[in-house]
Amino acid sequence: MFKTPPKFKTALRFILYDKSKSIGALFGVIISTFLIGQQTGVFSFLTNSMNVLVGLNSQYIWVVDNHTENANALGRLDNRIEYELKSLKGIKNVHPLFVGGATVQFPQGDNTAVTLIGVSSPDFVGGPAQFYEGKARNLLPDGAIAVDIFDTRVFPKTDLGTTLEINGRKAYIAARTKGVRGFGGVLVFTTIERARLWSAAGDNTASAFLVETSPGQDRQQMIGVINKNIYGVRAWEGKELGNKTIQFILKNTSIATSIGTMVVFAFIAGFFIVGLTLFSAAVDRVKDYGTMKAIGATNGYIRRLIYTQAAIFAILGFSIGFLLIKGFTTAIAKQGLLIHFSPSFLIVFFMLICFIALGGATFASRRISKFEPAEVFRF
Repeated sequence: MFKTPPKFKTALRFILYDKSKSIGALFGVIISTFLIGQQTGVFSFLTNSMNVLVGLNSQYIWVVDNHTENANALGRLDNRIEYELKSLKGIKNVHPLFVGGATVQFPQGDNTAVTLIGVSSPDFVGGPAQFYEGKARNLLPDGAIAVDIFDTRVFPKTDLGTTLEINGRKAYIAARTKGVRGFGGVLVFTTIERARLWSAAGDNTASAFLVETSPGQDRQQMIGVINKNIYGVRAWEGKELGNKTIQFILKNTSIATSIGTMVVFAFIAGFFIVGLTLFSAAVDRVKDYGTMKAIGATNGYIRRLIYTQAAIFAILGFSIGFLLIKGFTTAIAKQGLLIHFSPSFLIVFFMLICFIALGGATFASRRISKFEPAEVFRF
């Protein structure tokens, strides 16, 4: 009676028998894992930076100009809208936010453009909830600003106390953030009064109003009330405005196309590298598979044997590829590109790599399934 050894041991023997082809298949999985992980990680970083302002304060209802679809290009609003909002029943508090442009000048003569983010005290809503160094109240003294530790391209020094000029007015770094970076621009946080002054925008302007609703108040109903009763504005759920901003930028740039193309290429490359390598290995070992079928192994057993080999490649390839991704993310983190993968993403990612490996193994499985045991004796 034909007694088959455990499939895993048998699959491992097949893998070790032809090391060159096994290395090729493993390399295909590693390439797919690294390229897909790298590109999706970079894409995640970019999308987070696209809506960084909204992302910092997504728990509020955002009231902006009624033409706004991109939170990075907010229009001007009259500050009297704040009082109109506060007059509505169901609103607990309203926090104005100002966004304006400015130029930073350094003692050595260099200058560059930045985006000023003005937040209102004492709550400082609109800015980061936490600072890497310093506190929100450190922004109260005259000239105080907060910058990100990774914006060294603009700020040669981001140490606390570093002095500079913004639109000809003296400023100094009083607090620092970590990873709070804008999309295509450098963010500088300060008080709303100072941001208005430095931007020469006037005391009665704002870019957005962040609304807190009273406990128990239905937020969607409140959004409808605001849109109905206040002319020239539109109220958004914070997360909805953030998603709309990302959609707007992706629609009007080639970011999604370029990154998506690379991900598709990595998927196809891995699929066919694994598939053709396993197919070639199966053809080389067709006598062995045929002999196994001749002495009692079923097509189902042979398929499981081939898919077990593919699963081994998937697990090893994903593990090695992910280690390479971790090395990549660690290296670029020093430049401020902070990439994080959620547990749910990693599960989906691993399932995708398994699909690539197992899908590629279909070529070999179909070839061996069609092979008749009697053909062994024709060689």
